[in-house]
Amino acid sequence: MQINRVAAAVACALVVMGGTVFAAENPNQESERMAAELRSLREQIVQMQSLYEARISVLEEKLATMTEVQTQAPVGVAQPQPARSDPVQPAPSQTIARSGATAFNPEVSVILQGAYAHQKNVEDRRIGGFLGSGGHSHEGHGGKRGFNVDHTELMFAANIDPYWRGQVMLAAVDEAVDVEEAWIQTTALGYGVKIKAGRFLSGIGYMNEQHAHDWDFYEQPLMYRALFGSHNYGKDGVQVKWVAPLDTFVEFGAEVGRGREFPSTDKNSNAPSSYSLFAHVGNDIGVSHSWRAGLSWLRTQAREREGEFRAANPHWSGGSYHNYEEGWFSGHSQMWIADFVYKWAPEGNPARRNFKLQGEYFIRTEKGDLAIDHDGRVRNGQWDTRQSGFYVAGVYKFTPNWRAGMRYDRLDSGRQNVQGLERWVTVEDYRPDRISAMVDYSWSDFSRLRLQYARDRATPGVTDNQVTLQYIMSLGGHGAHKF
Repeated sequence: MQINRVAAAVACALVVMGGTVFAAENPNQESERMAAELRSLREQIVQMQSLYEARISVLEEKLATMTEVQTQAPVGVAQPQPARSDPVQPAPSQTIARSGATAFNPEVSVILQGAYAHQKNVEDRRIGGFLGSGGHSHEGHGGKRGFNVDHTELMFAANIDPYWRGQVMLAAVDEAVDVEEAWIQTTALGYGVKIKAGRFLSGIGYMNEQHAHDWDFYEQPLMYRALFGSHNYGKDGVQVKWVAPLDTFVEFGAEVGRGREFPSTDKNSNAPSSYSLFAHVGNDIGVSHSWRAGLSWLRTQAREREGEFRAANPHWSGGSYHNYEEGWFSGHSQMWIADFVYKWAPEGNPARRNFKLQGEYFIRTEKGDLAIDHDGRVRNGQWDTRQSGFYVAGVYKFTPNWRAGMRYDRLDSGRQNVQGLERWVTVEDYRPDRISAMVDYSWSDFSRLRLQYARDRATPGVTDNQVTLQYIMSLGGHGAHKF
């Protein structure tokens, strides 16, 4: 604005000087005409100055607004860094541009997934020593033989205005469509605070917030299958995250809500049934290395959670042979999860080469009432368990297109006490394990083909050598993946 004022003053001076010289040369003939022209020029200059000042004021106001939005965003760690635990946000100018009623322009993507799986025909496929979600079977993603189509995921996401962001994730398998996520999240609270509300995947652990197309291997680790079944743990509720304003990445989070899935049960109650806390810390080591570690706690409540328990004495009844007794558990389930991730990328650029090492360890306890239906009669007792397990995985990207990786899973059925029901049901003392090796090729960020071999000993008495060929294709872009 000062530059325009100086330019206007210089222009006035030149006009006055030019008019003075001209008038001196023609003092009698041009004096009145020059006076009129000077008045006209002065008016034009004043108008131009006012116009430029108004435009500069508008630009200064927009700059102040953009600066405020940017400074209110949580402080993170530079790439490659663990602070990027949320989808990449649009630039402030894009955020402001979307605030108009007709400026809705969401990110839309469709993820197509399918595979050919060569596995043994195991009728009672399960994780030995662990009660499955809704029964003894742990089938789900990775549980079908032959050709199959896995989750087809449809995602919509966008900044609603400068203050809110929303996302919807739908997952379709065969004729069933499930709303995996449908949430809103604040973007401008400041002080490193974000609040999310709706249906979302819990922030506990490392892999829990990842959708199936983000996985480095065809199926989940055995740990996640044992803890949550075929889906990662989600809830309907509220999540609060705070990122500390430090050079080191430090994040704390808390969640409360209605647990919809195993190990919770969906109940009709005003009171929450799921509570969780988590903390993550991480940093860069020079330019090429970064890491993140975390500790999470989850407590859920179950009311008449259905399950099947191994019969102490398999028997013939009702025209069929019974290896299992149907049961219902009512009590609480509590778990601790420790996770660690290390990443390496030469000079901080993961496009050509990078390496990732990750692992998680859990301890779960459950305690409450257990009811068993034996030959049409209900028997009551107590259920008290303490179980644990872990996985560790490494993935190396050795060219811009090729990756290779290995993963080892191990669980421990631990302590399982069934008090008062020993005559009818029994528990398995078993340590399931699996080792997996994969290689995949990506033509781009939107297309990938993966070949995987797994030696699976999750089911007691069965060693299953599995070979899987999988494709993952993305139609449209979506937010950045988690660290």
